[in-house]
Amino acid sequence: MKELEEFAATFKRDLLKKVKKPRIWKEKDILDGKIVNAFVLILRTKGCRWANKAGCLMCGYFKETYDAGKDEILRQINEAYKQYEGEEIVKIFTSGSFLDEEEIPLELQRYIIKKFSKAKKIIIESRPEFIENLKELDGEARIEVAMGLESANDLVLEYAINKGFSFKEWRKAAKKVKKYGKELKVYILIKPPFLTEKDAIRDAVKSVEKVKDIADTISFNPVAIHSKTVLERMWRHGLYHPPWLWSVVEVLEKARKIYDGIIKCDVVAGGKMRGSHNCGECDKKVLSAIRNFSLTQRAEEFKNLDCKCREEWRDLLEVEEFIKG
Repeated sequence: MKELEEFAATFKRDLLKKVKKPRIWKEKDILDGKIVNAFVLILRTKGCRWANKAGCLMCGYFKETYDAGKDEILRQINEAYKQYEGEEIVKIFTSGSFLDEEEIPLELQRYIIKKFSKAKKIIIESRPEFIENLKELDGEARIEVAMGLESANDLVLEYAINKGFSFKEWRKAAKKVKKYGKELKVYILIKPPFLTEKDAIRDAVKSVEKVKDIADTISFNPVAIHSKTVLERMWRHGLYHPPWLWSVVEVLEKARKIYDGIIKCDVVAGGKMRGSHNCGECDKKVLSAIRNFSLTQRAEEFKNLDCKCREEWRDLLEVEEFIKG
């Protein structure tokens, strides 16, 4: 799909990249069945190597990157550490791959893991092609590698997402994560471009079926509209609608029935036009239930949810099936 890669790359040209401070915040998460405090750090690096070449059609995180050198990254780490207060979980993101030595040199990767060794778990992200570097990392804290699969369907990966790898390649890397004694978090998209609402639900659930034997955590990401992306252009022309929150609930309920590990869901821009939303009247209640589910792991969080728009959502699913024939 060279043409698709070239088209996606045009959205990143001539984008002014200003030096910014790392983003830091604190939140609640779940660890060993208990709700704990988490420290989140997004380092400013050159970002995802795939995004710099072409990138996924829906991803706009390249806008948060710049070509930071080793000394600049080290400064960010040390500044961030001043705000660390012993949270049990530390999440270190780069808008790319922590294990990519072009983003973060290996000695810095080791330094970061050691720096936050007081944490019980350190979560990092990486694409499959850099997982081999994981064998160079070790420390007192457990390491969890979050690896974006998005979909276990190769047609969706290539033509709807432009992910740059196949499910077989991802699976091979996932086995390496476990081989090196690390935990595996799997990112799955809810409603990639070009999928109907009904097909998006099916795709997410089928993806769970294909990774449930190897994942320690499955994290669902309902698609949000990022600026400067192919998906944003589709959305502006009425060719894409973010997933209904009812679709997100449907996926989470079905996933809970077939997967007994940790399930999480982060709804970016939830309740807004660019993110997963319903009619507006029930959005806050549904979003609260999704957040609570991610912490409690109890499907009962969705038990009493309802709204007049839920019937509209059901009608949409039926109409889509009818149109497809």
